[in-house]
Amino acid sequence: MTTNKRDARQQQIAALRALPAEQRQTETEALWAQLRALPEWQAARTIATTISGGFEVDTSGVIAAAVADGKDVVVPKTMPHRQMAFLPFTSREALVKSDFGLLEPPYQPELVNNAPDLVVVPGLAYTRTSRYRLGFGGGYYDRFLAGYHGTTVALALSVQIRPENAWPHDTFDVPLQHIITAK
Repeated sequence: MTTNKRDARQQQIAALRALPAEQRQTETEALWAQLRALPEWQAARTIATTISGGFEVDTSGVIAAAVADGKDVVVPKTMPHRQMAFLPFTSREALVKSDFGLLEPPYQPELVNNAPDLVVVPGLAYTRTSRYRLGFGGGYYDRFLAGYHGTTVALALSVQIRPENAWPHDTFDVPLQHIITAK
C-alpha cells in the first residue's frame, strides 16, 4: 500500500512513539551489538552518527562503543543549502542546539571530516530488500550520501521495517549498504 512520504512520515513517527520503552531499549541494545560486530565497523577508524533525540533510535551506545573501540566519532552540523558538515564529537556538553532543535557541534571549518569510514544513517523507516530509507524530509542525508563512498548502515527497530511499496522512492533516494534490524 503506497502512500506519499509526508503521510508515511506521520505514520512512522506515531509507530515509533507508541513503541513500549522496554521493547525499545531491548531492541536498541541488540542493534548496538550487531553494529559493533560488523566487519566494516571493526575496520573503521572514524564513525559518523547523529545525536539522537525523542523517538529516534538512541545513538548514545553507538558513540560509547566507538570511543571504547578507539575510534573517532564525528556528528553532523546542518549547513546552508541543505548540506552537512561532520565535526568531531568531544562531549554532549560541547554541543549547541541548532535552529531545528538538534544538538550539533559548533562549526570549525578546519575540523570538518566529510569522509568518515562508516556512517550510521538516521531515518524513520527502511525497506529490507531495496534498503531505501524514509528520512525526515530535509534531504540533508540524501545530498550527502550522493557523493559519499564509505560504508552506510542504518539501525532499525522492528516498527521501522516497512514493505517495499510503503512510500514512493525518488531518483535522488540513495539505498543503504546495511540495514541492521532488531528482529
